[in-house]
Amino acid sequence: MPNIENSDSSRFSIIEVMDGFIDKINQIGKTLLGISISALILAPLAIGLSLYLILHPHFFFILDEYDEFGIFLAISLVIIIIISISWLVLGIRQYLMLKSWNKKYPRYIQRKDQVDNQISSEFNLDEEQES
Repeated sequence: MPNIENSDSSRFSIIEVMDGFIDKINQIGKTLLGISISALILAPLAIGLSLYLILHPHFFFILDEYDEFGIFLAISLVIIIIISISWLVLGIRQYLMLKSWNKKYPRYIQRKDQVDNQISSEFNLDEEQES
């Protein structure tokens, strides 16, 4: 019979590891949600600032007057816009995925609790633990 007890304890440990893993993913998801929200705020701000500088009347003056600096500034602003658009798209995509996860996780917890309660009542595990 020790083999059965060992098998049961390994099953419980696997379930505990999986629950811990899912809880950790939920914690990471909250961090990623914060990152995606910051992307949704900072990327449009960077795009707007870059466009403001490009559309400013003195921008072409700087391009004409300061050759190397003007080229560097133009390239930098274009790179900032490209990276910001990418960051914005990734932030939106990540937010939508996390929104879906946040809907599914409470259902998982509720279903897990229901199954645990059903198994406990079916095998009278509550009574054994109280004794």
